[in-house]
Amino acid sequence: MTPSAATSAGFAQLAAQPLAQHVPLVAASRGEALESIHYGSAVLLDSHGEIITAHGDQQARFYPRSALKPLFAVAILRSGLELTGEQIALAAASHSGSARHQQVAESTLEAAGLSVVDLRNSTDLPYGGAERAAWLAEGGTATQLAQNCSGKHAALLAMCQHNGWPTKNYLDADHPLAATLRGIVEELTDEQILRVSTDGCGTEVYPLTLAALARGFAALSSAAPDTAEGRVAAAMRAYPELVAGEGRDVTALMRAVPGAVAKDGFEGIQAVGLADGSSLAVKISDGSDRARMPITVRLLAECLGARAPQELTELACSPLLGGGAPVGQLAAL
Repeated sequence: MTPSAATSAGFAQLAAQPLAQHVPLVAASRGEALESIHYGSAVLLDSHGEIITAHGDQQARFYPRSALKPLFAVAILRSGLELTGEQIALAAASHSGSARHQQVAESTLEAAGLSVVDLRNSTDLPYGGAERAAWLAEGGTATQLAQNCSGKHAALLAMCQHNGWPTKNYLDADHPLAATLRGIVEELTDEQILRVSTDGCGTEVYPLTLAALARGFAALSSAAPDTAEGRVAAAMRAYPELVAGEGRDVTALMRAVPGAVAKDGFEGIQAVGLADGSSLAVKISDGSDRARMPITVRLLAECLGARAPQELTELACSPLLGGGAPVGQLAAL
């Protein structure tokens, strides 16, 4: 089969799959005209895991991407590996690649007797815009340590070292690490994993329903402090700047909402757990990053009511510019 024929066959196979029944969630206006609409699905659960609000498809499964990292961090702590709060937060992070982010990742490796040469994640420039510019200005190139998942990979390697598992092939599907991570995700989300694929950084990723992802974050945010789940939540709350970075919306959200545990994921994923056990999950159909926060804030405002902090307003609506001045906005419908 030629490459073009193989591509055509692949698209035909995808086209035969049922499409998720997404609905309009976020709109962009320019002047008095509606310019763009982002479709997606979302769910808000109460402290008992019951649905308060649901938009779009609640049966379809979506890859949580990096939103799985906090759940993986629970498995790391349950292994008995000792990590500092900063190292736990970075294990759950899609960090911006600042000097501090990279130093914390490297400290995780060094404490386990490992080094950056043991990392098997993909290489990249720092994810944060300011961090990338500073890195390039200093002559930096794409590295595994600068890549936004290096904190997770460093902690997974340290976990393997702690358990006496091989480190060279820690990303292999038949490595003991893989089964451990699948097991923790199934436990915390209360949903069986049906398929496995590979995330951008090289670790496994599994499609889940939005309610399952929300349940996983509720399990973190409402956990007792002396549990692995509670320790992950505490570290993320204590170091929100490590979970994402300065100027990032996830960091701003956790600072604005006391007790919140939040994590985004590529392709339009957002999950949030609150201290009372309520939670939410969002998937933007077209994978747009800009549409995550408006619908997330809308759901948080519904859940928090009068307790919703004013700081959320700034995250809910983003201005659209014309000639450098606001001429429209991006907002939840």
